[in-house]
Amino acid sequence: MKRLGRDDPGQAAIVAVAVAALALLALVAVGRLAVGAADAARARTAADAAALAGASSGAPAAARAAAANGARLTMYRTAGPVVTVRACVRGACASASARLLVARPPR
Repeated sequence: MKRLGRDDPGQAAIVAVAVAALALLALVAVGRLAVGAADAARARTAADAAALAGASSGAPAAARAAAANGARLTMYRTAGPVVTVRACVRGACASASARLLVARPPR
């Protein structure tokens, strides 16, 4: 009967393949997290821009601002001078509000 020992190159190959597979899996997971974080940041930026545009120029301007930032406007609501919007990029969504303030001319 043959004893397994340090001379068996097959064991090292199996371990190397397993380590490479785990490293690839970790790399894919990190990549997906990075894409999700980038989408969330883009959604927040688009929501901020859409809220500001909506407060000053209305819903069509809010939709254009969201689209210019790679998002779609999924909600637009006004309550007096306050505009609240929701913008989504793929699966990531963000909300933002803006208030229209009218400056008074200096005396």
